[in-house]
Amino acid sequence: MMTYENSIQYKVYGKYALFTDPLTKIGGERFSYEIPTYSALKGITESIYWKPTFTWIIDECKIMKPIQTQSMGIRPIHYHNRGNDLSIYTYLYDVEYLVKAHFEWNENRPDLSGDRKKSKHLDIAKRMVEKGGRRDIFLGTRECHAYVEPCDYENVSSIPYGNIAQRAFGVMVHGITYPDEQTSPKFKGKMTVRLWKPVMKNGIIHFERPDSSDMIVRVIGGLNQKNFVYGENFSGLSEFDEKGVF
Repeated sequence: MMTYENSIQYKVYGKYALFTDPLTKIGGERFSYEIPTYSALKGITESIYWKPTFTWIIDECKIMKPIQTQSMGIRPIHYHNRGNDLSIYTYLYDVEYLVKAHFEWNENRPDLSGDRKKSKHLDIAKRMVEKGGRRDIFLGTRECHAYVEPCDYENVSSIPYGNIAQRAFGVMVHGITYPDEQTSPKFKGKMTVRLWKPVMKNGIIHFERPDSSDMIVRVIGGLNQKNFVYGENFSGLSEFDEKGVF
């Protein structure tokens, strides 16, 4: 696995996680994948620190606790009639992951090229890891609150599945690519869903890039890229002073 200079590492943990398998949502119930999805970890990383100037790429994830599930009866609200039905949600229980990610400039945002300062964004991201993130952290869904802490990713070797050479999880959702992060000319102006076949090797998930040729891609529909206008819905470079401090 390639090592990047603009990389961050963190530990994320919580009592419950729900990385929903969409096939189980048809009947109003939910069942979690056994491992976190790429999009869930990307969302956690963006909650730590994000700007439209760049895109986070998730590189690796170490599974630090045994995979176990717990089912609970949930009564989700039917907003059209204010009633509810009993549904069974199956969560992952007592989870902890070590994550390594790096950022790349979003080439769909040439208007923000003046904000492409690697050292500034990397310093801010590392400080936000130490602070536990800029926004609330969730493991898949909002009811699964989680916590972020710094970690020494490379020197952690005690992994529950470290002696298992390989374990496959079948076809899983990798994530959704929105028009403002599309890199393929074929899918410009389209929203797509990505599927892949993850394999855990010695307790580590090595994630494929969103633009990988091995990805199974399906078009969901057309969608316009969101525009950021200085002074209206985006504060731009004025959000920071010349030192990159809030």
